Amino acid sequence: MTRNEIKFLILRSIGNFLFLFAIFGVVATFGPAAYYEVQFRIIQARGVRFEVAEAPRGSNTSRQRVSFADLLVGTKEQVLVPIDTEFSILIPKLGASAKVIPNVDPSSEEKFLPALAEGVAHAQGTVFPGLSGNIYLFAHSADNFWNAGRYNAIFYLLKDLKEGDEIVIFFQGKRHNYFVTESRVVEPSDVSFITHALEGNEQLILQTCWPPGTTLKRFLVFARPRKTDVIFRN
Repeated sequence: MTRNEIKFLILRSIGNFLFLFAIFGVVATFGPAAYYEVQFRIIQARGVRFEVAEAPRGSNTSRQRVSFADLLVGTKEQVLVPIDTEFSILIPKLGASAKVIPNVDPSSEEKFLPALAEGVAHAQGTVFPGLSGNIYLFAHSADNFWNAGRYNAIFYLLKDLKEGDEIVIFFQGKRHNYFVTESRVVEPSDVSFITHALEGNEQLILQTCWPPGTTLKRFLVFARPRKTDVIFRN
């Protein structure tokens, strides 16, 4: 084998490696988004409807997630169960249920990345459900595409929420019901929506990165409470 042939094989091997690495990068970044997008389209196509279960506080409900098979061939009436009634979020329209990690510093990657590996983060310094002010929940990554794909997944479909859609939060055994009022795309540096709370009122803010798999901008969903909360006791 000549030297030129060896060079050609080496260059072709490097090129193939870079090509496969690029494909892997795209899948790692957008794969979770694609999965949840397909899941949501199946929900829409089949007309699947979700009802939030009234789970007792302290119950182990993490095994009762709605599976992909349930969406494909199961009944059109599905039940969403809170992961943990101490603090969790459920979005019936999206078939989403996730644990919420309280008091997470959104400015510290060392603190919010481990929290986002477990679920959705509640921003430190914002209020909790049932109190006047802004409740700020986020699921995003600000370091690289590997984490963006992994941690953004639960909130990828926030873009599909419309005015009036229901959001349910369980906090310390109490169910809090909200309805979407608006959504918007903002710059990452814009924190005015957090610092300027609606005086004397409660507001829920959900945040993810936009577009999915990037950290270019922030996508926000705003919601206000419905006064039909329920307390669960052991």
